[in-house]
Amino acid sequence: MAEGDEPPGSRQVVRAEGGFAYGVIGADIHVFGDGTPVYLLENWRLPAETDPQWLRQLPSRMLNARHAVVDFTGREAELAALHRWRAEGPRLGVRWLHGAGGQGKTRLAAHFAAQTATEGWKVVTATHGPGTILPPPGSQDLRLDGARGLLLIVDYADRWPLTHLTWLLSNALLHQTAVRTRILLLARTAEPWPAVRAALANHQADTSTQLLEPLPAQEAGPRARMFAVARGSFAARYGLTTPDGIGPPGSLEHPDFGLTLAVHIAALVAVDAHVTGRRPPRDMAGLTIYLLDREHLHWASLYGDAAHDLHPAERTYATPPHVMNQTVFTAALAGALESSVGTSVLETLQLRPSPGRILADHAVCYPPADPARETVLEPLYPDRLAEDFLALTLPGHEADYPAQPWAAPTTAALLTHDNGHTPPTWVPRTVTFLISAAQRWPHLGPCHLYPLLHTDPQLALTAGSTALTALAGLDDIDPALLEAIAAHFPDHRHADLDPGIAAVTARLAPYRLAHTDDLAERARIQQSLGVRLSWGGRPAEAVTATEGAITAWRQLARASPPDHGPALATSLINLSSELALAGRRSEALTTAEEAETVWRRLSETHSAAFWDNAAFAPGLANARSNLSNRLSEVGRRAEALVAQEQAVALYRPLAEGNPAIYETDKLAAALSNLGARLWEVGRREDALRATEEAVDVYRRLAASNSAAHEPDLAQALSNLGVDLWEMGRWEDALRATEEAVDVYRRLAEGNPTAHEPSLAAALTNLAVYVWEVGRREDAVSISEDAVVLSRRLAERNPAAHEPNLAAALTNLGMHLIEVGQDQKALSAAESAVAVYRRLVVASPAAHEPNLAAALTNLGIWLLATGRQEEALSPTADAVAIYERLAKASRAAFEPNLARALWAFAQARVDGQGEHDLPLALAASTRALEIYAELAAEQPARFVGKLYGTSKTLVDVLDRLGFSAEAEMIRRQFTPEPSDG
Repeated sequence: MAEGDEPPGSRQVVRAEGGFAYGVIGADIHVFGDGTPVYLLENWRLPAETDPQWLRQLPSRMLNARHAVVDFTGREAELAALHRWRAEGPRLGVRWLHGAGGQGKTRLAAHFAAQTATEGWKVVTATHGPGTILPPPGSQDLRLDGARGLLLIVDYADRWPLTHLTWLLSNALLHQTAVRTRILLLARTAEPWPAVRAALANHQADTSTQLLEPLPAQEAGPRARMFAVARGSFAARYGLTTPDGIGPPGSLEHPDFGLTLAVHIAALVAVDAHVTGRRPPRDMAGLTIYLLDREHLHWASLYGDAAHDLHPAERTYATPPHVMNQTVFTAALAGALESSVGTSVLETLQLRPSPGRILADHAVCYPPADPARETVLEPLYPDRLAEDFLALTLPGHEADYPAQPWAAPTTAALLTHDNGHTPPTWVPRTVTFLISAAQRWPHLGPCHLYPLLHTDPQLALTAGSTALTALAGLDDIDPALLEAIAAHFPDHRHADLDPGIAAVTARLAPYRLAHTDDLAERARIQQSLGVRLSWGGRPAEAVTATEGAITAWRQLARASPPDHGPALATSLINLSSELALAGRRSEALTTAEEAETVWRRLSETHSAAFWDNAAFAPGLANARSNLSNRLSEVGRRAEALVAQEQAVALYRPLAEGNPAIYETDKLAAALSNLGARLWEVGRREDALRATEEAVDVYRRLAASNSAAHEPDLAQALSNLGVDLWEMGRWEDALRATEEAVDVYRRLAEGNPTAHEPSLAAALTNLAVYVWEVGRREDAVSISEDAVVLSRRLAERNPAAHEPNLAAALTNLGMHLIEVGQDQKALSAAESAVAVYRRLVVASPAAHEPNLAAALTNLGIWLLATGRQEEALSPTADAVAIYERLAKASRAAFEPNLARALWAFAQARVDGQGEHDLPLALAASTRALEIYAELAAEQPARFVGKLYGTSKTLVDVLDRLGFSAEAEMIRRQFTPEPSDG
């Protein structure tokens, strides 16, 4: 079949992450190098009818949403919201549906899926794949032939590693432009959502969240109605036809019954107790214990009494109840595992009979969720019941449930690993489940979780940023334990851990401050907090903390400048950066100037020791580099260049004397900034050399410590792309910027607040370079992604992010006009001008160049849509701004002035005023002169513009009757025909 001839949706694409893959029809599949799937896509199907007798053996099975025992009820408003989301908005929509464990997310999604399928949509589920074995290749036909739309449901989305979820979201199945697509992600918490949303930035997806609130506590309200429906559903499985006389075990108005699962448990226990003649407990803990008792009873019933068997050799279930108890406990901690791994775990625990026999017996009670996936140690469901089971089995509670002496050693064994070896894959689950259980069971933290973490604090970091954040939120956690964990934090930035580190540091700060009266120590605590909060993407809180540090350092520095002046200056530099991130640029500059003044006075006051004191020279260099950034942000570019050149001059001798310290991030950062400052004043070749040197240094650093240095590498690569583009090296610029975007995407996945702004700026640049190499449709798509991301950021913090939004809108308009989408282009251009006009009021020097560029573009696009009269004003304004700027920096602004003059001339060629043609003549003549000089230096970049301007000038001369002059220009600037 010829390329492009295949029917829609039938193409099979196979991808491998590491060398092995198999395919499904109509979608991509990612696998690891060992064949383990990253995820499994399957056609959604209605749950199969489940044998009521099998369900009654373990009543908790009826709570498992995949068996769909309880008819849907009680979430009608939330269901209606999902239907509106499905029907409205752009083609691709992604929703994060979250609520506490047991709130009914899975049941709501299943009912929504069933209704969606009956309306002609294709419904697909995604299951996280590590630890599973997939069905045979080709078993899933995911083609969308004839489907009204596609709904993808992802359960436990907050447990997926973000990179795995990102791979799923890039699957071709989800990006068929003719098919309306909705992705529903189910999770307990919204904490991972910002990172996921950042990963969607390049997919033009409409993103939203939906929280499942607790059920209202109203008499005869939603809880009572849900109880009645659940009671009827459970009673049917017990063969009861008239369950109306079975009432709730206790008051449903108690806060515990705000969960859908809690109401279902109450109904299930009420029915089971009625059938078995027992008295149901009244509180939630008692109801949970009732169900766990039924688990124990089932294990005992299966095992029986071997001494009285008539045919002992025929026994197929041979695991004693106490061994099954420990096995179920292990499964709750570790989760489902591959058979070989599960066998190894049981061998480590030295359980008897043989691991193979125990695993087989365990599967009788807890079979794999899908028999096609040959896993073992399927955990107890629902998760909340499993967490309660862990807490009740571990000693220290006062509930009427037997704790086990082996529970704590088993937990410790699962978390133990040899030093220097990678921790087991289940450690994040184990730690996360223990933390979740500790939120409800007060003995679990002090008696078990906290001692384990005291023994091995690194476990908390292995569990990840989300676990660190959850630990910091536990009310009873000992600050000494958090200190032990914090001792393992890296000194530098770590993209994956920074948000969690910030949460722990913020929890520790009041404790640390309360235990010292030493003013210097208090200042250091607040200074460290400010840094961690800034790295963790919490700039506003970082400002508050750093201001507290500065107050203390000022007091100390007044008494002893040599001892405390450096610390004051360092905090001022930090505050300056944090204020800039928050969009408070004027305050940031004032603070940066003060920091530089402090260092300079120290050097002047202690001149004899200055050049020999390693604390002063690096500090002054850092202060001047920071000052350069702040000066640049407010448009004082010449001063910014001087400050950065001084910083580099200070760092070079330091790097020569101690390259391990100063050639690394210090000199590299200064060189990267120098490249940016040189570019701003039009010294393109010098800028390129400085930036290339910075990239070389950052590559070496990132190779040895990517978490610490990838953000700086990405920024340097982004700067390099700009420099290369200015030199007309578009392919090289494209490669550098694509690499920068790839790095920023990874960083934004882990810490969107810190890195999404840089990603948005890099996408804006990338769109330009993609356009220049002829990939027009890709450029438009990337520009649209940049605008979507920038707009979202600007809505949260206009002062910080509106400049990037305006730049993204400017680029988008430029690309849309070229592909014939004139009205959209004009709308983008007008929006960009409106944003820049607001920004110029606050800071003219910083934003006038960009306003002039936006005005030029707006004029060009008005001309393209036939609105010549309206183009006169913006092009005239652009020329006026660029004339003024070019007087101060000819190299930086003459290319832009030439473009504005050309647009100005085009706007007046057909004008009716007596001065229009003379003005057009003057403008086009001046533009031609500038482009002639530029084309001589950079022909690849400017020759096309030179020829275009010459055509405009010829047109003007002809209209004015200067035919001879027009012919001369025509002959001089007509391109020679190519040999091809």
